Amino acid sequence: MTEDRLIVGLDVPTIKEAEAIVTKLGDAAGFYKIGYQLVFAGGLEFARDLRRDGKSVFLDMKLLDIDNTVAKAVENIARMDMTMLTLHAYPKAMRAAVEAARGSPLCLLGVTVLTSMDEGDLKEAGYALTPDALVERRAAQARDAGMGGIVCSAAEARNVRAIVGPQMAVVTPGIRPAGSAAGDQKRVTTPGDAIAAGASHLVVARPIVQSADPKAAAASIAAEIRAAA
Repeated sequence: MTEDRLIVGLDVPTIKEAEAIVTKLGDAAGFYKIGYQLVFAGGLEFARDLRRDGKSVFLDMKLLDIDNTVAKAVENIARMDMTMLTLHAYPKAMRAAVEAARGSPLCLLGVTVLTSMDEGDLKEAGYALTPDALVERRAAQARDAGMGGIVCSAAEARNVRAIVGPQMAVVTPGIRPAGSAAGDQKRVTTPGDAIAAGASHLVVARPIVQSADPKAAAASIAAEIRAAA
């Protein structure tokens, strides 16, 4: 189903608001992202509820810690039957996560460079590489570690797809339909351009959850995905 390529980011502060969005969207969306904001408001139990209702869940936790801690966290998340999980694309952490998830259907995603960061932000953080170069290095490391996919800006999706091949997921946040405000994102792309560049899944939050008509907004993005696929 094309809509499964659309992941709706439930970036809202309460479970009540998240439930309302899921209800409004109905069959227009079947895949949801739960990140820090909602996790710390009861989002893990809500994630289980979504899975019991047949929805797919992308748990956006961006794990990074010592190998043992990452592995134990991944083992528990795999037992929760989550669909996707993010961790920062550091080689040791990715290798530990892949081993911990072995035998489960959990798709592990390596976060390359946050879409809110540009070259100046990387320099401030102590990186000498440009965003493009760092994304490409981490994509290759994720591929070599056996990860299920990559999270990157759609602006980098074409190069990443060439590095990781056709089977790995390429998940792109920072998606903004034409005419939408970029907000705090610095590297944004339209849904159609992201799919054409090689993205397998698009994460869209504000343009849907803050819309006056979330179902219509999701349907419009799904139609753009179909047209570009």
